[in-house]
Amino acid sequence: MPRTMNVTRIGWIAAAIIGLGALIGAGAGLLTLLLYGVEHVMLGYIEGAQLPGPFGVPAVRRGISVTLGLGIAGVLWYLLRNKTTKVPSVKKAVAGERMPAWQTILHVVLQIFIVGSGASIGREVAPRELGAMLAQRFCDLFHIDGADGIDRRMVVAVAAGAGLGGVYNAPLAGMFFAVEILLVDVTLEKVAFGLGMSAVAAFVAAAIKGHHTFYDITAMQPQSTPSLMLFALLCGAACGVAGALFRKGSSWAEAHKPAGKAILWQMPLAGLITGLVAALVPQVMGNGRAAAQLGFSTFVPDAAGSSGAVQSSASAAASPWTLLNPLLTAIGVSGWNPTMMMLAILALTFVAKAIVTLMTIRSGASGGVLQPGIALGSTLGAMLGLGWLLAFPADSVTACALIGAAALLAASQQAPLMAMCLVMELTEAPITFFVPVGLAVATSALVSQWMLNALKVRHVAQH
Repeated sequence: MPRTMNVTRIGWIAAAIIGLGALIGAGAGLLTLLLYGVEHVMLGYIEGAQLPGPFGVPAVRRGISVTLGLGIAGVLWYLLRNKTTKVPSVKKAVAGERMPAWQTILHVVLQIFIVGSGASIGREVAPRELGAMLAQRFCDLFHIDGADGIDRRMVVAVAAGAGLGGVYNAPLAGMFFAVEILLVDVTLEKVAFGLGMSAVAAFVAAAIKGHHTFYDITAMQPQSTPSLMLFALLCGAACGVAGALFRKGSSWAEAHKPAGKAILWQMPLAGLITGLVAALVPQVMGNGRAAAQLGFSTFVPDAAGSSGAVQSSASAAASPWTLLNPLLTAIGVSGWNPTMMMLAILALTFVAKAIVTLMTIRSGASGGVLQPGIALGSTLGAMLGLGWLLAFPADSVTACALIGAAALLAASQQAPLMAMCLVMELTEAPITFFVPVGLAVATSALVSQWMLNALKVRHVAQH
């Protein structure tokens, strides 16, 4: 039964939006600066619009960094999980389970540390956990229990979403994460509360860490086309299947994490394997930004005239394709047919990113799969787009990658609204592309739900 809105309740909501939102935004901004600091120390570079991944870092340093990073984190996580109070998941915190203070902070910092070291896992869980922990303390301080004011469960969920909105400057995605995934209850009050707190968090975080477009999609056609709508249907179906499989894989990896001392050797081993893979595929390292940008930056000059897509000199210089040129020349593939070469590298990136990310989770690491999901969707969308351009040159590969990124994320998270808004906010895509992206997201969500249900039925039948 919905609560009656009164002056006291409105006052508590406003106080939480401003006070808690600003605090979470400050935390999200500081976590981003921490990530940059770890990258600078461990890898000698800082990710940004001009350098989306550790492409210029020597292969040996990449391998040492990720192996050492996961090795150190493995020891600390073993102690944290076995010698002190465990940190519950955000969903459990929303349900009422207590998040211990210093253990949560250490848990959050370790997630940022391994991503900065080059581990293939998302960093978005860290600010969500920090937001949830701060929300519980906020409720304790002001004796918020739902009796006379706002509900503790709603505050914790909205605060976790604000952490996501703050770290990625994506208030819509933060709000939808809270109401679509955590609360599973979309009401006007929850939407307003979530959007308000995420907006405040995003504003404060941007003031601390700065603002820039997370993904460069300037090599995209200026307008949507009828053929792109057809591509959205087909790509949405393909991403629905891939996203469902990635969701099953990440659930399996999470369920089979080592509970005891095995983490002490499994995590550094995962780091060593990541480093070896990164010797040939450096874009697999980190939370997925480099791999996703590879898909978004895929540009076919011969077809650009038909689509109206233009890649600026600045975008070309910062493109992972340009940054990979020395490695491609060294291994002797730069002389291949350009389309076949791009298709092969995208496919290799897709497979490597999926396997290494699942391996990292399975080894015992904590982190998210939002950014890895975007990376997989972008590379899959770009692969499909390279073939699509042969028949429909009025479209661009970048537009196909944008559609794929949102569609696969929606399928893997079973959260179409959050996925669509997160990708559109991270890319700052033109609003006209909401139409094909929305169609792809709807298709992928339905296909993935059908596939996950079919897999569940099959599993039950076998057991």
